[in-house]
Amino acid sequence: MIITPPLKKIMLALLLAGAAAAPAIAQVSININLAPPQPQYEAVPVLAPAQVWAPGYWAWTGERHVWVRGHAIQKREGYRWAPDRWEQRGNAYYRQPGAWVRDANYVYVKDKKDKKDKYDKHEKYDKHDKHDDKRHGNGHGKGHGNRD
Repeated sequence: MIITPPLKKIMLALLLAGAAAAPAIAQVSININLAPPQPQYEAVPVLAPAQVWAPGYWAWTGERHVWVRGHAIQKREGYRWAPDRWEQRGNAYYRQPGAWVRDANYVYVKDKKDKKDKYDKHEKYDKHDKHDDKRHGNGHGKGHGNRD
């Protein structure tokens, strides 16, 4: 089959139109008319100081709701985790995925290990003084200008 230049243009236009429509398809929101069950109780384990708990939620498989267990996630300073939830709009339910939300009540607290010891600045001079004995004299030489 021989493709003529006008046919090439038409095929290219169709290809580009299809590619432009693809992202729109990926953003389609799915709603269902069946309310999710009540959340299940989960015992929250002991977490490391740099972690927070993302609670479990009900997900929709296309046929039914399934429970997705909660899990630990890495903490983000100045943010809080807003868990997954279902919103009812009219007769339909929409799942809102969990996300980090800036915490308006967050106050930065300087950690003790961030604070430098007031004696640290002198340590670096003490280290140099031990090695600088020959350059500074320290009572071992005859002083400036004396050449014996």
